Amino acid sequence: MLEKKARIAVLVSGGGTNLQAILDAEQSGVIHSGEVVLVISNNRNAYALTRAEKAGIKGLYISKKELKTQEAFEAAVESALEEEKIDLIVLAGFMSILSKDFTSRYPKRIINVHPALIPSFCGKGYYGLRVHEAALKKGVKVTGATVHFVNEIPDGGEIIAQKAVEVMDGDTPEILQKRVMEQAEWVILPQSVEKIAALSVNGEL
Repeated sequence: MLEKKARIAVLVSGGGTNLQAILDAEQSGVIHSGEVVLVISNNRNAYALTRAEKAGIKGLYISKKELKTQEAFEAAVESALEEEKIDLIVLAGFMSILSKDFTSRYPKRIINVHPALIPSFCGKGYYGLRVHEAALKKGVKVTGATVHFVNEIPDGGEIIAQKAVEVMDGDTPEILQKRVMEQAEWVILPQSVEKIAALSVNGEL
């Protein structure tokens, strides 16, 4: 009998390196309780959509700008998720805050990766390189990444996993960003996806 797998959607805005880490983890068997069946981007030119196409995964571009309102944007995303019968939503560098109306429909079904050890350097305005700039400015010796459930508060949901990464002398935000991705994000995001997918399949969420 074929093992039931959680159907996963990944929401991205940029290059999709975390999406690639998830796809690689599927290939290697780290993720075996779920499969990515949909990639949604709010950026038409996101390389993540190319990654999806190369992997034979359905990719969609949904623009808030074109749809004019948050409500219309979220309705379009929701419709796409329903159509693909999505069990788990992964935000992987998705540069759009989702409303309480949206997140409350998917309790413990949306996870996000944040490039810092929450509660440090998180919340509104902390994304991308800004997080690493803030960490270096503060002079912290350890940073890292966090995977957490998503609610209406930016970076405010329950923590699933964290991994620490050392800050080195001479680090620039770009160098630190790369180290955090390689040593933390690409490790704990696939592990967390597997963990939540397994719970979803077993009806334990």
